[in-house]
Amino acid sequence: MKIILKEEVDNLGARGAVVNVKDGYARNYLLPKGLAMRFTPGAQKVLEQERRMYDLRQLKAKEEAQALAEKFSAVELTIAKRAGDQEVLYGSVTPTDIAELLAGAGFAVEKRKILLREPIKKLGDYEIPIRLHHEVAPKVRLHVVKEE
Repeated sequence: MKIILKEEVDNLGARGAVVNVKDGYARNYLLPKGLAMRFTPGAQKVLEQERRMYDLRQLKAKEEAQALAEKFSAVELTIAKRAGDQEVLYGSVTPTDIAELLAGAGFAVEKRKILLREPIKKLGDYEIPIRLHHEVAPKVRLHVVKEE
């Protein structure tokens, strides 16, 4: 089945791409979730109009994210956790912990936007990237110290 992607789909294509997929994948997943629409000449024209509006919204969102990124560059967070003698934490610092620290500093960030490859398990200083926009990911400095 020939479809037009309305959103970016991993391993398939970017928004606006015309791709061929199996009928079942299109009918059972892509179309019901609103990720794609059937390819027709009329649908392609509608998509072009939507693309222009989408590009304008993305440009505005990127500008807002860049302005917010400048504020994030000055943020330094400190978290105290229990640790053993070799500076290994008894627990770990997760994106949820970092989101709570940012909320306390006045920044509302979803935990899924905090790009932490794996939980932090040692004391030290870290730079944590935060994805505000797919092209803007400022880094926040995090100091993990031993709880007294």
